[in-house]
Amino acid sequence: MHRGSYWRGGPDPKREQFRRYLEKAGVVDSLTSVLVSLYEQQEKPNNALEFVKQQLGAVGQTSEDAEALQQEVINLRQKCARLAGENKELKAKEEASSRTSLREGRPSAATGWSEGSFILLPSLL
Repeated sequence: MHRGSYWRGGPDPKREQFRRYLEKAGVVDSLTSVLVSLYEQQEKPNNALEFVKQQLGAVGQTSEDAEALQQEVINLRQKCARLAGENKELKAKEEASSRTSLREGRPSAATGWSEGSFILLPSLL
C-alpha cells in the first residue's frame, strides 16, 4: 500500500470509516496532543519515537486500570489509618495493664514477670 494513495484517488469509504472509528475512540486526539507536545518542546528529544511512546503511555493513565489502582490506594490508606488507630489503642491498653500488674505484683503481659519477681533455682554446686 502506498501511503500517498489516500490523497490521490479521493476518500475511500473503508478508510473514511476507519478514520471515524479512530476519532470516536479518541486516538486522533491523543496522537494530535502528543505530536503538539513534541512540536512545542524547546529541545527536541534525541529519540522522537520513544518520546511519543512515553507520552502515549502517560495519556493511557486515565484508563479504568488507573482508576482501579487509585481506588485501591484510597482503600489501603484507609485500612492503614484504621490499623494504626487499633495499634495505638492496643498499646495504650497494654501499657495500662502493665502498670496495674506492677502495682499489684502480678506478672505483666510484656515481660511475664513484675519488678522484684525472682525465681528460685536449685543450686548447681
